[in-house]
Amino acid sequence: MSRQFGGLRVIEDLQLDVAKGEIVGILGPNGAGKSTLFDLISGVLVPDRGTVVYDGRDVTKLEVWDRRRLGIGHTHQIPKPFGHMTAFENVLVAAVHGAGLSIRQGRREADECLALTGLRKRSAVRAGRLTLLDLKRLELARAIAGRPSLLLLDEIAGGLTEAECDTLLDILRALHSQGATIVWVEHVIHALIKLADRLAVLYSGSFLASGTPQEVLADKRVKDIYLGQ
Repeated sequence: MSRQFGGLRVIEDLQLDVAKGEIVGILGPNGAGKSTLFDLISGVLVPDRGTVVYDGRDVTKLEVWDRRRLGIGHTHQIPKPFGHMTAFENVLVAAVHGAGLSIRQGRREADECLALTGLRKRSAVRAGRLTLLDLKRLELARAIAGRPSLLLLDEIAGGLTEAECDTLLDILRALHSQGATIVWVEHVIHALIKLADRLAVLYSGSFLASGTPQEVLADKRVKDIYLGQ
């Protein structure tokens, strides 16, 4: 698929196939088109040409909320919770209005998602008072409400310490063990390669390289253009 803004082509003839149960890491410099790619998959944007196929179904013309209820979850690079609401209320909104659960189901789901992401003890705290790690956890908890089968993670490890990254990785491993397929855009390479089955490097709207983490990080073009060696 392709997408441009005015005269700037951000995504050009890009093809990405992700198998069920796979963990794919997306690398690339700032401005490479990574967030635009996620917006095209989740429905925030529509491609100028090309299609988005999810679980065998063409979802290119579906709205964000329709894709969400089909099972596509999406975290954002900068968490934007409802700051005046508690962590529990934030996840409840995601479960009911995002995943389409009833209030009763949503309450149970919110509690389980907060427990899974390590936030149950902070469930009554207003989101505006949470630490960065807890905000990242809340962003993840909101994305997994309703247990999506495809989870799009946009730089969720950014700003975290190494110990906090390890905590995050444990949560993601648990989600993956429950059947989630994960596509993860990240600059924190040491965290990404601990989890990803495959890496793809996005550069100027197209993939520069794709393969195992070892293959991609050893690629001379990736070293020259992205890693700066």
